[in-house]
Amino acid sequence: MIPINPYADELFGEKVYRTLADVPEPIDLVDVFRPSRDAAEIARQAVAVGAKALWLQLDIRSDEARLIALDGGLDYVEDECTAVVGALYQITK
Repeated sequence: MIPINPYADELFGEKVYRTLADVPEPIDLVDVFRPSRDAAEIARQAVAVGAKALWLQLDIRSDEARLIALDGGLDYVEDECTAVVGALYQITK
């Protein structure tokens, strides 16, 4: 996990990067815990850095982010919790 937040320097004892472009390594999944109004810009950043997927957590939806991500070749999920989906996956395995 690499925290990205334009307003913090450290979270959970980890260095925080201001933008996805500041991360010095490849990014697989961008897991978004920001308001829906921020999702389109985050999608643009995710496409620009070559992320593989964009996941918007519960209650986060954005038609614009969806279009940007899908047009950029990213896998896309919105309004879903990674923990819940992961738990359901484990149950069905």
